[in-house]
Amino acid sequence: MNTIMRKSVLGIAGLAFAGGVIGGPIAAHNAHTVDAQPVAVVQSDKKPGVDTAKLIPHGTQGAQSRIALDDEQTANVKAIIAATKKSGLNERAAVISVATSLQESKLHNLGHLGDMNDHDSLGLFQQRPSSGWGSPEQITDPQYATTAFLKGLKQVDGWQDMPLTQAAQTVQVSAYPDAYAQWEQQAADLVGQYWNS
Repeated sequence: MNTIMRKSVLGIAGLAFAGGVIGGPIAAHNAHTVDAQPVAVVQSDKKPGVDTAKLIPHGTQGAQSRIALDDEQTANVKAIIAATKKSGLNERAAVISVATSLQESKLHNLGHLGDMNDHDSLGLFQQRPSSGWGSPEQITDPQYATTAFLKGLKQVDGWQDMPLTQAAQTVQVSAYPDAYAQWEQQAADLVGQYWNS
């Protein structure tokens, strides 16, 4: 089993809600480089005008996961996309944001979960008030949480040219850095579907 697959399996097995944000909005630039071969990119049911090359410029890395979304999760995808557009960023930033939220919360705006919480992690991105992301009320607001994530992403030199997992990890500083990659295809499909709606 290659290193990336082993790390992904271990990351998924130990995830529960423990992968939350342990850094702050200005995370140290010490991301891990992922050495993976891209797999085929599957065309999504996207609206016309969204260029697949903008959504997944490096191809997906490793095995991909997919979950069915309910109305709340779909509304959160739309909120992430709206905040990305409002921040002046492109479809790729939205893909990174949606994939990060898929990993951190499965696109649920999580409140305090007692012993299941990773410290004081909350919201779509499992951001921590104690790490400077904002108040609990702010980081459980999908638009605020996305804008905070994107502010961190903008501070990462060259994020546009990084594999998704490296860009997300540099902002989030997760205990499971390779786990973000598994959501890239579903995130791209969702951004392709809702970017122009």
